[in-house]
Amino acid sequence: MAPSLRRSPPGRILTAARAMAGGNAVFAVILGAGVLLRVVAMIGYRPALWFNDSYDYVRIGNAPFPHPLRSEGYGIALWLLRPFHSLGLVVALQHLMIVAVAVFAYRALVRDFGVRKRWAAAATAPLLLDGNQIELEHLLLSDTLFTALIVVAVLLLARPGAAGWRQAAVVGGLLGAATLTRTVGGPLIVLAMLFLLVRRARWVSVAVLALAFAVPVGGYAVWFHAEHGRYSLTQADGVFLWGRTSAFADCSKRMPSGDLVYMCPPKPPEERGSSSNQIWVEGSPTGWRNGYAFTPEMNDRAGRFAMWAIREQPVDYVKAVAYDFFVRTFSWYRSGYPTPGTAAKYKFPKRAERMKDLPVIGGGSRFSVVREYEHGSGRTRIVRPFSDVVRVYQEVVNVRGTMLGLVLVFGAAGLVRGRRRGRPGRRGRPESGLFWLSGVALLAVPPVTADFDYRYVLPAMPFAFLAAATAWGRGRPGEDEAAAVPGAAEREAEPAAT
Repeated sequence: MAPSLRRSPPGRILTAARAMAGGNAVFAVILGAGVLLRVVAMIGYRPALWFNDSYDYVRIGNAPFPHPLRSEGYGIALWLLRPFHSLGLVVALQHLMIVAVAVFAYRALVRDFGVRKRWAAAATAPLLLDGNQIELEHLLLSDTLFTALIVVAVLLLARPGAAGWRQAAVVGGLLGAATLTRTVGGPLIVLAMLFLLVRRARWVSVAVLALAFAVPVGGYAVWFHAEHGRYSLTQADGVFLWGRTSAFADCSKRMPSGDLVYMCPPKPPEERGSSSNQIWVEGSPTGWRNGYAFTPEMNDRAGRFAMWAIREQPVDYVKAVAYDFFVRTFSWYRSGYPTPGTAAKYKFPKRAERMKDLPVIGGGSRFSVVREYEHGSGRTRIVRPFSDVVRVYQEVVNVRGTMLGLVLVFGAAGLVRGRRRGRPGRRGRPESGLFWLSGVALLAVPPVTADFDYRYVLPAMPFAFLAAATAWGRGRPGEDEAAAVPGAAEREAEPAAT
């Protein structure tokens, strides 16, 4: 690299990336490009991008309380950063978080799983280069923190020889924190425990994993009970499941009894909007109002109606879930779902959207909670031409749903191939299955319990690529895995620690 180029900002980024990449030029270029794109985004959109949920998280960040709608983890993270009074710092850390996770994943693939460097670089490229991922990191939402927690947790769990109780404690704690950040992370603890059993880990490790997960989740449930009289993480699970069934529930075919009749959606199924939007629209049976939580009675009634609708129309429920999972998730083009306004927030905008000063749950308004946290307006300022660069980049460079589906199929084929060959030392090892199942679970849980949303796809994306890389990218033909990864054979041969 020429001295003048090396001293330029892109040159300095590339030099640092090459050092972090351990000399691998391919990953160094990908890493440097990912960092540079995030710098451009931070210059082009200051200090952050806003979503409707963002104001609830900022309200938690000002003074934590068990929020009845939002999981607490991200709000607690904002609270820890509150002394700096900088939303720009929050966004910078979110970008840095994903870059660090990508570096950790690359090194884990090469050193722990014996994946060839180019395969490892390709597997981490979506995290670093996907335009939708970069935009999501710029939003004040829980998804970035959630992604970092689950990817690190699953990678630590999957490491060869990592079945001891100390590692199990760390993994369980990370998964517990992830579940408090987004409740969709809860099923991953089941996969983690099954993985340890497949690995024939000692019972102490399995017990410690479960305990380390239960401590933060259970502790928060106790706090939630003290405030709301219910051991739970939110007070809206029944309402969200009602939203799922509002896609098909048809009371004209059979009317529910008792108080459930009041939860019948007001329009015929074909005239309703998206499932999740039915919760918030004017005239919804949920009675939603800005600044007011759903009552325990409403959440209970909505949940009972949802279970009634599923029992009465099980085929329609399966169709709704299957359509969201197979069609919406893996479509090549994104649609305006769940609403055009929501879908637009997942793209870098041409013009900043004006904040609406609406009341928020917990007290105050959107304007007041932002001023209290930021000591400023928090309004997004768009700076050209940097905003134009990253906005056009996002339109062109992103992992399409169809691509993600093909990667999942490719990973599954690698798993089947490894099992048929019966060569556990090379392909088909359990960590590939763990990555694949984690990705599928993260894609499936939202359509099953609430609704599809494009931002819910992105946390699952890294696992699809990790599964494919570990299933197909180990070593070279005829090359022993222990030779490809110094110390791997010794780590694999070590007995599980207790």
